[in-house]
Amino acid sequence: MTEQATQPRRVATTTAGLRGTKWDPSRLPAGVEMTAHALTTADKAPVTGYLYRRGGETTAVCLMHPREFNVTQYLVPDLLEAGVAVWIQAPRSPGNDIRLEHEGAILDLAAGQVHLRTKLGFEKTVLQGTSGGGPLATFYCQQAALAPEERIARSPGGKPTKLEQAEMPVPDGVILISAHLGQGELLLRCIDPSVVDEADPMQTDASLDPFNPDNGFRLAPESSTYTPEFLERYRAAQADRIRRIDAQAKALLKRKAEARKAFKSGGTREDAIMAARAPIFQVWRTDADPRCFDLSLDPSDRAYGTLWGANQTVSNYGSVGFARVCTPESWLSNWSAFHSNASMKTCAPALTQPVLMIEYTGDNSVFPAEADFIFDAIGSQDKKRARIHGNHHGRPVDPDKPNGQIIAGETIARWLGDHGFV
Repeated sequence: MTEQATQPRRVATTTAGLRGTKWDPSRLPAGVEMTAHALTTADKAPVTGYLYRRGGETTAVCLMHPREFNVTQYLVPDLLEAGVAVWIQAPRSPGNDIRLEHEGAILDLAAGQVHLRTKLGFEKTVLQGTSGGGPLATFYCQQAALAPEERIARSPGGKPTKLEQAEMPVPDGVILISAHLGQGELLLRCIDPSVVDEADPMQTDASLDPFNPDNGFRLAPESSTYTPEFLERYRAAQADRIRRIDAQAKALLKRKAEARKAFKSGGTREDAIMAARAPIFQVWRTDADPRCFDLSLDPSDRAYGTLWGANQTVSNYGSVGFARVCTPESWLSNWSAFHSNASMKTCAPALTQPVLMIEYTGDNSVFPAEADFIFDAIGSQDKKRARIHGNHHGRPVDPDKPNGQIIAGETIARWLGDHGFV
């Protein structure tokens, strides 16, 4: 046990979602106008973009998250004050994973990029990806840089992407803030591998239970202490569980494809029903990354607990959590580390434009070694990294420290100015 692990620790009190991510309205500069814009994507999906501007801006900074929609994101006032317009792109299916596939999400992003340049007349655009918006932005840049015929033709679930039909303007810059490795890689590290049966997620293998005191777990404020042997077994079992769910998703898609083929060959009404059926399944207990409870692992300024808070019983067993309700297609595209195309590992090397990466040093979903990996993977020769105290959303972990959101805004403003975006 390290000295750090034995000291009294702060406990995470913020939760995921939008708490702690909204602006202070008193910080909005005077004269701001907000307009809503109805868009249609290349695959005919309706989406909406929201533009904040004071007038005269030539650059728009574009914010989008694949699963969440936050029109009052905390950086908007700082970006406007810096002299750029702000575009908030809404995804087609905010708040759930039933319709979400990342291949469709970058079409949503593309529709906004086209509108900003061809309809609104902006000379430059900068993508700003926070958390899961980071892998989304890099995935977009990777695909936008390719000739249309070279883009991904089918999603991991087999759906035609129509990316080859899309106009995908290449952004002029990228800002990554608390960006993780990708939803699949994130889940690989926080899914609970002690689940014995997906159909009965209360069944538990005690030898793999991260919340079993016999395995080293301790309640806050004491840090847990997991042995290297336990962690090796744990990480291997996490990968095994992801692969089992992958197999389940593929089996459901195979059954649907076989029914469709049978119906087209003169099959029965039952074949027609099975061909049309869109199965939905649940994934429980997905908030169990040992690094959130053993603070000696990849140490940082983080508090005890996860992105969802310090009560692991609620976050791991409750109804709100990562990947709770999926289709086979959304699971493979978003949450499978072995199938998702939206990962920093595969997409960050394709970045060639200037990149600013902001890392919050108390983040409990992006850890120091992962931030190192992401920055090293970025292909651009013009890249800058800033480490700022704060949790995943930039709020201070140490109450004596300044608000990291404000410092992040100041850092971005300087970077935008240095690169001629204002």
